[in-house]
Amino acid sequence: MNKPGFIDQDFQVFHIDGLEPRMYAIKRNIQPKFEIIGQHISSFLTMKLGEPVTVHIAKHARRTVNPPEETWVAWSTSKRGYKGLPHFQFGIRDTHLFIWFALIYECERKQPFARNLREQFDEMWPTIPDSYYFSQDHTMPDVTRKADLTEEQAHKLLDRLEKVKKAEFLCGSVIPRKEACRLSGDDLISKIESTCETLYPLYQLSLK
Repeated sequence: MNKPGFIDQDFQVFHIDGLEPRMYAIKRNIQPKFEIIGQHISSFLTMKLGEPVTVHIAKHARRTVNPPEETWVAWSTSKRGYKGLPHFQFGIRDTHLFIWFALIYECERKQPFARNLREQFDEMWPTIPDSYYFSQDHTMPDVTRKADLTEEQAHKLLDRLEKVKKAEFLCGSVIPRKEACRLSGDDLISKIESTCETLYPLYQLSLK
């Protein structure tokens, strides 16, 4: 099974007007790549986590008007879904690819995770590379590079995660569009695997 890379045409999908035409292009151009990448990373994570990991490709089924500005594949330890669990995800929007460890709004592990990371901050924070990014809302393009965060700002991020119901925590790699188009399929799989490997301690912390 050939490992697919991404080309400029894949990113241009997000400039197609209208929900149905854009979803048609996503289903035709991007989701087949997610299927293959999903299976590769599912096998890797199943070995890493020591339990079966299921592939979940975003369907955007609840949308009726606005076309998605990004789309993704997620991996979780539940066949029923991923949103309520700590999970990993890989996705694309018009400017970049992203690889996240994610705790999004439905996840009930956010508060204990925030407390655990705060308590082990001096030990855990240095394990996150300065080149990685954080997002506090998976629906928005705004990301902050770790190198640009002070420790005080990081603690505020954790405070918000613990206290604000809609707060989210996403941490991982961002691959700019031009760089992404140069990556082979093998390179991309390696990048996703190495990012998940680096973020594994955060995943473990989210389960405590």
